[in-house]
Amino acid sequence: MQDTTKHNQTIVEQFSQQAIPFSELPGHSQSMQMLIELSGVSASDDVLDVACGPGLVACEFALHARYVTGIDITPQMIEQAKERQKDKQLSNLSWQVGDVFPLPFPDAYFSVVLTRYSFHHFLNPAAVLAEMLRVCKPGGKVMVIDVVQPPEKAEAYDQLEKLRDPSHVHALTSSEMAAIVLESGLSNVKTARYKVDGELEKQLSASFPNPGDADKIREMFRTDLELDRMGINVHRHGNEIHFAVPILITVGEKLA
Repeated sequence: MQDTTKHNQTIVEQFSQQAIPFSELPGHSQSMQMLIELSGVSASDDVLDVACGPGLVACEFALHARYVTGIDITPQMIEQAKERQKDKQLSNLSWQVGDVFPLPFPDAYFSVVLTRYSFHHFLNPAAVLAEMLRVCKPGGKVMVIDVVQPPEKAEAYDQLEKLRDPSHVHALTSSEMAAIVLESGLSNVKTARYKVDGELEKQLSASFPNPGDADKIREMFRTDLELDRMGINVHRHGNEIHFAVPILITVGEKLA
């Protein structure tokens, strides 16, 4: 098991650099309406966005909720989130720099608790999910949105992502995610899927791999063309190399 403090430092280092480019990648804004609908968020809800990044999801949910709180371990991400809030002239949001384990909130405080594109960074995603349930009100919704791979693709995908982003830990397989959700006690669980399309060079320009690793990544993409060993449908589009990352939405209710 990695040292938590050291791993958190790696996350902060990576996402301090990624704060602006991450928020500008078009694929991260797609499928937002799916999240709104599946969450069932309404004007009476208090929402927590765990590992909120630059506030893309939190600001969207603020258009529908009573109030939204975003928490992230990276101060630069929170600064980007505050700028986004200001640009959108939203008053029903607040932000907090902090760790997600444990979450610095009382039991049963929020009616919707969600996280997007974060579970693959956690050393213990099951423990984070347990914290999300703890701060959720009975009858409230808990939602996890992240890349989930078939078991036979996960190892190759992890190898790629650890090169591209050293704070990556592990993309859960479909069976691992199902087991975590079952263990958590969430009820009335629903799932949906979508894909985030991207182009290799644009993705690399928004990433900060270690020196020399960008060329290793390019080679991994070239050798995966049409083979799909990494589970991201690597293919050519003209002179460009494109890909599509499979995303699973899991949402359930905390038992009353």
